[in-house]
Amino acid sequence: MRIKKSFFAILIGISLLDKKAFSQSVTKVDICIYGGTSAGVIAAYTAKKMGKSVLLIEPGRHLGGLSSGGLGFTDIGNKFAISGLALDFYRRIGKHYDKFEQWIFEPHVAENLFKEYIQRAKAEVLFSYRLKDIGKTGAVINNIVIENSDKPQSGTDRKIEAKFFLDCSYEGDLMAKAGVAYTVGREANAIYNETYNGVQLRDKHQFLDSIDPYKTRGKPETGLLWGISPENALPQGSGDKKVQAYNFRICLTSDPANQIAITQPENYDPTRYELLLRVLEKEPHRPFNLIMKPDLMPNKKTDINNNGPFSTDMIGMNYDYPESSYDKRAEIQKIHELYIKGFLYFIGHDERVPKHLREEMLKWGYPKDEYADNGNWSPQMYVREARRMIGAYVMTQANCEGREVVTDAVGMAAYTMDSHNCQRIVIEKNGIKMVKNEGDVQVGGFPPYPISFRSLLPKEDQCKNLLVPVCLSASHIAYGSIRMEPVFMVMAQSATIAAVMAINKKTGLHQLDIGELQQNLASNPLADGSLPEVMVDNDSKTVQTTGSWKKEKAGAYGPSMFVDDSKGLGNKSVRFSPSLKNSGNYQVYIYFPKLQNGSSKTSIMIYDGLQNKERVIEASSVKVEGQTSGEWVGLGVYPLKKEGKPFVEISNKNADGIIVADAVLFVPVKKE
Repeated sequence: MRIKKSFFAILIGISLLDKKAFSQSVTKVDICIYGGTSAGVIAAYTAKKMGKSVLLIEPGRHLGGLSSGGLGFTDIGNKFAISGLALDFYRRIGKHYDKFEQWIFEPHVAENLFKEYIQRAKAEVLFSYRLKDIGKTGAVINNIVIENSDKPQSGTDRKIEAKFFLDCSYEGDLMAKAGVAYTVGREANAIYNETYNGVQLRDKHQFLDSIDPYKTRGKPETGLLWGISPENALPQGSGDKKVQAYNFRICLTSDPANQIAITQPENYDPTRYELLLRVLEKEPHRPFNLIMKPDLMPNKKTDINNNGPFSTDMIGMNYDYPESSYDKRAEIQKIHELYIKGFLYFIGHDERVPKHLREEMLKWGYPKDEYADNGNWSPQMYVREARRMIGAYVMTQANCEGREVVTDAVGMAAYTMDSHNCQRIVIEKNGIKMVKNEGDVQVGGFPPYPISFRSLLPKEDQCKNLLVPVCLSASHIAYGSIRMEPVFMVMAQSATIAAVMAINKKTGLHQLDIGELQQNLASNPLADGSLPEVMVDNDSKTVQTTGSWKKEKAGAYGPSMFVDDSKGLGNKSVRFSPSLKNSGNYQVYIYFPKLQNGSSKTSIMIYDGLQNKERVIEASSVKVEGQTSGEWVGLGVYPLKKEGKPFVEISNKNADGIIVADAVLFVPVKKE
């Protein structure tokens, strides 16, 4: 009888085990991508277009991350750095707005385009699932287990098996779960021989001297105003675990027909904004655009960012975010949302705020046609920095400044070394206690620089089949330059092509031929086999100059540009000769930088291989918009004969001001 009971108990146990095993569905793909950010979408599109099965997992309900979450006034620095599908994204945005390229756009336009990429590639996306566990043998990830983000206890866990994994999240959760080394916060300058890392007490986005930090002025015993840390700052350049401030990139509209009023949010506490009033006491006429940074977008909308000593950044309230649980992160995000909504309401309604600021604020409201499923507020907090991998190669300040140049480049970056403030503290100066922000750094002036493929890879003994194109391997201050949405897209495409190569060659990521990877990126930039465009920069070897031209860096497309201010004196020209693979019809563009005292007209000669055609571009027809340094101006479509050695020549003929010869672009015209 005991034997029978034991036998039935075993059967019941097996049955329960089987039920549990079969309740967890298993999906097998070549490449699994975690995080539906802009990088994740581009990675999924690339993988599918190159013939691999792919699954994109997004913990939320939207695609595009920050690029569709309010950051429509694209941070880039120099468009020369952006290539491949990232550049294709901004070209397709341009088509929506009847332009060649557009780097300024509405959130829903971006999200619709990301959806279009997924649909065109027929890539599978799994929404509302997040990482729960990981299966790993040695240094190889075998699978990940994901759970429903909305109902984690619902018993709908899924197991994903893949040959290669990409962590495209802003937080680096998959990387961390895989046991890959990472860091959070700021390294001391001494670690990588840097000067702008660690604690930085500087003058940008800073309070004027003598702003009192105490609730009752001059009385420390009454306590500090909200948002001020009681900690003392460490010495300049010291490392710590403090994370640069987060906020939301805020989309508002001034169109009354598309507007929802900014109302008092839950848990509204006006004492949180007392420091702003003390700033305004010192500067009562401070303009609206120095309280926030309201960059204008199409259709009367904004992309608002932090600006000034007290603004939309919630300084010091995000330290726990990178390594917190999902619930804790949601709580931190909600705190940030309510703080900023309260900030907007405070400016518009608190009578202590100067009238000119209240009146300006009341012109704006939440847009009805954005984030309709999230209360017209972005679901994506601006996670500027969370975990950063310590990988096979660490990008540092030396890379940004060109003092160390990698040879295994799979993309470029071009933004200033940028960090938002990390803490708000009390210092003493000339015997007076005052509040100061600490951590803001904005140092640029360098040309675009290459990013190492090794910075996307963990150390080989830690993980062999993972790529990390977002939380990549970089010091805090170098990451501040790299961490731009277009760059994340470039890195994601490069990482995916590396994974595809490794699958095809049945080799490891760390053993790939970098030259072959670079050639694949150059020869197939759109991952669809289409003929690449040809860009000839003034620094290219095929460029020839006649006469004396100056070289300038500021505002150039790429490292430099040729400039002539002779106003037509002498015979001066710059000839741009493309190395074409095929003859055919090409749309030709020249790059016009932002320019003061420019010539009212620029004379251009286009030689198609058989005959010359002259064009004159009127300066009045060139509209340079946004924070990029210039615009491509179309010259028309020309039938270029490869064997005829076609060229475009810019001259100072009939110039009445400064002439610039910077870059020429030849885009193949696709046959319908």
